[in-house]
Amino acid sequence: MTTVADKLARKSSQKSSSKQVRLRLVYIDFWSALKLSFLAAIAIAIVTVVSFLLVYLVVDTTGLIGKVDEFFTSLSDGGVSIRQFIGLPQVMAFSAIVAILNLVVVTVMGAVVAGIYNLAVKVTGGLLVGFTSN
Repeated sequence: MTTVADKLARKSSQKSSSKQVRLRLVYIDFWSALKLSFLAAIAIAIVTVVSFLLVYLVVDTTGLIGKVDEFFTSLSDGGVSIRQFIGLPQVMAFSAIVAILNLVVVTVMGAVVAGIYNLAVKVTGGLLVGFTSN
């Protein structure tokens, strides 16, 4: 007749190379989630501004803006020029506005997700995470 103590003794005699720990994530700190999402939003904002700049430079270098400008000028008998609306300052201003809006939205969404997770943990019991040490 084997008892639970005998089974545990047999398990403990088998040495494993790494120790496993299973933890349950039951709370995400609101301010930590807010700070982390803000840092991620800053990275996304930098990528947004740089990508807008690179796309504009590529489109301008290929002459696509000039061709579109000629097309609209011919349609409007010289009254409308695309160059008035699409230039480097306008593109950079638009990219800055988009980056700032993304910064706010991503930061708020990170905080909202942390709050929703903290509420959902009360129902589900949390997320089971396993760790090993090597």
